[in-house]
Amino acid sequence: MTTRSGTSPLTPTRRVAGLLAGLALGVAVLSGCSSEGAETDCGLDACTVTFDRGVDARATVLGVEAKLVGAQGDQVTVEVAGEQLSLTVGQQATEVGGFAVTLDSVTDQQVKIRVARGSSS
Repeated sequence: MTTRSGTSPLTPTRRVAGLLAGLALGVAVLSGCSSEGAETDCGLDACTVTFDRGVDARATVLGVEAKLVGAQGDQVTVEVAGEQLSLTVGQQATEVGGFAVTLDSVTDQQVKIRVARGSSS
């Protein structure tokens, strides 16, 4: 009498497919963020970018470049996907190139924005 467990072993094809899917997801998340004069915190569909003020601050997130152009008071000018946007804290998301951009906070030393795919805010 042969006793079998309830699970069957994965075929080599299924193992390779699963491995490739996992690698693709990891590469997509990791390659989606790079920065200079900024910190990024990215998920699958959105990134928070914290720019240092007083330096040439930029970051590449979700395949687009975000750059701090200037800040005065609670109004900030950023460039996202090649377009300049004027943002204020509390303002609804501004749509640009398939992304929704919001200004989270402004201090004397940092500017924090959120860049999300589509119209999520």
